[in-house]
Amino acid sequence: MSLPRLQTRLVRCSLRPSLHEVFVPASSSQTLSRRCLSTTSSNSATVAANSSIAAEPSQSSKRKRKPLTKEQSDFLSSALRVNQAGELAATLIYTAQTPPLVNAHPHLRLLMAHMYAQEEGHLATFNQLMARHRVRPTALYPVWQAMATGLGWTTAVMGREAAMACTEAVETEIGGHYNNQIRALLAMFERWDADGYDVGDDLRHLVATLRRIRDEELEHLDHAVSNDAKKAEPHWLLTGVIRLGCRGAIWVSERV
Repeated sequence: MSLPRLQTRLVRCSLRPSLHEVFVPASSSQTLSRRCLSTTSSNSATVAANSSIAAEPSQSSKRKRKPLTKEQSDFLSSALRVNQAGELAATLIYTAQTPPLVNAHPHLRLLMAHMYAQEEGHLATFNQLMARHRVRPTALYPVWQAMATGLGWTTAVMGREAAMACTEAVETEIGGHYNNQIRALLAMFERWDADGYDVGDDLRHLVATLRRIRDEELEHLDHAVSNDAKKAEPHWLLTGVIRLGCRGAIWVSERV
């Protein structure tokens, strides 16, 4: 079964807003106006005055956006960069695993296609977010491409159990990684809320996106376990090495 080819999109940075500009738009004040109608001229001034007074709390109660600090901006850029690298690696692992695995176990064809399609969707999501916020990809892109392809092919040749143990190990690390990002963002939101600032729709949407992708990654973990990932020999060594490699790749991609 052939899988769609992965394509890299070129980003025109000059035509897109920066991460700081989109997440924290410049504040602007707008004067609220209300047209007051009255059936008599005697109470027209009173209605207009009351309307003006009523408009003032509405204007003052509108919460402002808190500008991102450099540390917060760097965290968001780092999160998008490492997430994109991880999703690229996932698509390449499944691309390399599928031919030998499906040839030996045809009943896995639909499962492999399903998991690949979800990973491809995750990659497209982070490609769009990086382009929108002008975040550069990791400098080690070619290294992760080669390593992910090699890992996928090697574990598939080792057998179904080893291939599923690879998915189990990768998704265990990735699920925890996404959880850490979500916790960090929610903690930031709580501080802003306590200070009277509005979070904004872009950041709320980012957290919702991370939660959705995390849940789909953990679904892949469940699929792997239900397909005998635990029977890989030696399971502890295989999954331990892969998990260690994932942690190292995450650490480097966040910084380089």
